[in-house]
Amino acid sequence: MINFISLLLQKPLLFFIQSADTSGVQIDSTAGEEGINLLSLLFEGGFVMIPIAILSLIGIYVIAERWKVLSNAVLDSDKFLSGIEDMLRGGETRAAMNYCEQVDKPLGRILKQGIRYLGRPIQDIEEAIKNAGKREIFMLEKKMDWLATIAGVAPLLGFLGTVTGMIQAFMEIQSLQGNVNPSVLAGGIWEALITTAAGLAVGIFAYFFYNYLLSRINRIVFDLEMSSREFLELLQKPKSKKETVA
Repeated sequence: MINFISLLLQKPLLFFIQSADTSGVQIDSTAGEEGINLLSLLFEGGFVMIPIAILSLIGIYVIAERWKVLSNAVLDSDKFLSGIEDMLRGGETRAAMNYCEQVDKPLGRILKQGIRYLGRPIQDIEEAIKNAGKREIFMLEKKMDWLATIAGVAPLLGFLGTVTGMIQAFMEIQSLQGNVNPSVLAGGIWEALITTAAGLAVGIFAYFFYNYLLSRINRIVFDLEMSSREFLELLQKPKSKKETVA
């Protein structure tokens, strides 16, 4: 009887010792899980992660390149047109063209074509400005279709990874004839979830910047159109008596 009671008293002590050992193992495993970095996590996504990663790099390149181009296209149009007007009214056509070249902005290149046609009918000048404007708009919108494609294709690649991951999981079930546990299916589920998340993340990122950059392009194009119209109106203004005498 005494031996039985002593055994009952020893069992809680053994339980606490085993619990401490188990908790130590859990702490070590938790520390190991924290050591899993993002790169190894992405590798779990399978081969579909390769095109998604490539699309993300291309998207970053396009965003940075277009950001630089659009930032360089910004110009104080009122000040620029005022300078051009002073030069043209002073008869300094060559100086006005040089000024446009020095500015090296879309508006400067457009107006330079209009100044080059001075002396011809206003319709020819307007046509030259329109053609130059079309070229500048094309250059502003260059590579924006890449960003739109990435925004549409990246989520589709993510869904493709979901399908391939689920196929892999069901192939594992079939190969084991249904005798499976969650750890056996983990590989396929990892691939399905990671590729979906990565594809959506890249697609959302690209779509956001596509709309943002497109709005900036639209504002720049609007300013170009208005400034070109003001330039044409400037050319049709009657000269003052002082300028005529000069």
